[in-house]
Amino acid sequence: MKLAILLGAAMAFVAVAFGAFGAHALKDKFKEQKYADNWETACRYLMYHALGLILTGLLIHTVGESGLLTAATWCMFLGSVIFSGSLYILSLTGIRKLGAITPIGGLLQLAAWICVIIAVI
Repeated sequence: MKLAILLGAAMAFVAVAFGAFGAHALKDKFKEQKYADNWETACRYLMYHALGLILTGLLIHTVGESGLLTAATWCMFLGSVIFSGSLYILSLTGIRKLGAITPIGGLLQLAAWICVIIAVI
């Protein structure tokens, strides 16, 4: 599935760009250190799952279309948008209620990896 590889490459680009932006342009703008740490976590997990999407796309290309790998692709993408996106917004705004959304993204990311494991088995 070329889409998984394209989404992964785009997410990797965003992870690097946001990482650089956070380290340089936002370096002294975060209200507290924990917000800088949240930003870093968002970038790290976005990159991990960008690579996961590329892997999923390569698996689909190698073994063929699979409902589980397709589910993994979408869970990984949506989970990353929710997980990292909520942390980015939380870091910039300090709105703590956004922290309640973050675990939903994390659960989707976990579901994605379970789908990959089952598909490979």
